[in-house]
Amino acid sequence: MAGGILRIIFTADDLARVRVAARADPMWEMVASLHRFQAGDGGAVIAGWRRRARARLAEAGLLRDVRRLLVPLAPRAAYFPDFLTPSEALLGTDEGIQAIIDTPRTRVQRELDLLRARHGLPAHLESLARDATAMRRVATVAAGYLQVALGEHWSEVERAVSQDRGTRVRHLADGGVEAMLTGLSPGMRWRAPVLEIDYPAGGRELRLRGRGLTLIPSYFCRTAPVTLADPSLPPVLVYPVPRKGVPGRARAGDALGELLGRTRAEVLRCVALAPGCSTTELARRAGVPASSASEHARVLRQAGLIASTRHANLMLHQVTESGDGLLRGAR
Repeated sequence: MAGGILRIIFTADDLARVRVAARADPMWEMVASLHRFQAGDGGAVIAGWRRRARARLAEAGLLRDVRRLLVPLAPRAAYFPDFLTPSEALLGTDEGIQAIIDTPRTRVQRELDLLRARHGLPAHLESLARDATAMRRVATVAAGYLQVALGEHWSEVERAVSQDRGTRVRHLADGGVEAMLTGLSPGMRWRAPVLEIDYPAGGRELRLRGRGLTLIPSYFCRTAPVTLADPSLPPVLVYPVPRKGVPGRARAGDALGELLGRTRAEVLRCVALAPGCSTTELARRAGVPASSASEHARVLRQAGLIASTRHANLMLHQVTESGDGLLRGAR
């Protein structure tokens, strides 16, 4: 389909309700990775993932079902059913899978009709809107695909998404929501009150009407941003994130742990893995009490290894150049 412009139209209320997803969305990553699985694109890292995923799916006896059930529902094209990427997935994989099963039959039929009209629909998928068992089978294969094809790669997905989220939080803290929107991608332009996005799926307009917008950074989304086809659903914008190497985990007995202490080295590593994280999130990631995380962050800040910025009632942390160099040297 010819390229176009996606125009997302904000109100003042919408600007106050822009949020960045707290973690990688498993269902959006599933669909985007299925596109990479079909396309053969994405560079050397994705090529390696694709080979391993295909071998693991074959070994687990899932490859045929993935090709028969999931690939036709998520063709490498401009449209796929919105029921594959429910908003509940931001709470976790189990919630996302259950939301697919619970999709109202009328909605399933409507979206399958769109898929059939645009890209075709195999006969064996025609019963999804009528047969709860068939829909549950699709959900079961989706859960298996996530575990087998993405499971061993998921830590890399989470690291890339977490790093990008930290960047967005810093842009928000430094320049407000408009600065955050402007910095999303070279293909996006903020022209108040409209965010314009180069959109291969063709021109369209999305009016937020006070509902806000959830930004979802995606590892496997490798081309243009994407949004839901149905404008009545909660608005989201899924966009590709850079994939970078990250420092390795500090281990008991390594030089960094001996220099800083094991817990403080782990706190530094967590800040590097989740730039822009709050003290509460840092404590959760490092597995220490919030008071301990705050004290370790203070010491690391005084040593010039991290920088902290207060945003409202949150203290947000990021690793400095010195801290990053120390981590990479230890690795």
